[in-house]
Amino acid sequence: MAHPAHEETIALVKEIFRSYLKEGNQRQTPERFMVLEEIYRSDGHFDADELFFSMQQKGTRVSRATVYNTLDLLVESGLVQRQQFGKSQYHYERAYAYQQHDHIICNECGHVLEFCDPRIGEIQQLIGRIHGMNIESHSLHFYGHCEDKVACEHRKNAEKKSSDSN
Repeated sequence: MAHPAHEETIALVKEIFRSYLKEGNQRQTPERFMVLEEIYRSDGHFDADELFFSMQQKGTRVSRATVYNTLDLLVESGLVQRQQFGKSQYHYERAYAYQQHDHIICNECGHVLEFCDPRIGEIQQLIGRIHGMNIESHSLHFYGHCEDKVACEHRKNAEKKSSDSN
């Protein structure tokens, strides 16, 4: 059973998206809302194809074009964040009602770790005060290499197999 607070968030983001689509004279299709729900029911980062294949595996009838177009609309509406880690394709994650966090990215295998350290928020506030800016958000990415070389190599090989089969 889903967590009640989780369900409240999903209902709220659907309402925000509905208003956004209406204001922009965009169609409010069931498929667009299925994409939004899929994103808010999953954790972490994903790329557009991962989202598409995940929905396909669950039997959701949605086209790849709908997934890509809906992601663009969700980014524009502020409900989804688009990130680019290194030279790889875009990754997405939910943006509404989730704690600010930052990323550590492995240059070898592309593995992304999320972390949250309240000191970064304090630095953001301090920098804002010093420079007379109301900073609303930030994006912080650290790049390095996995210490666990075996896991890193495994992820690299899995990624290579995944891209070879697409």
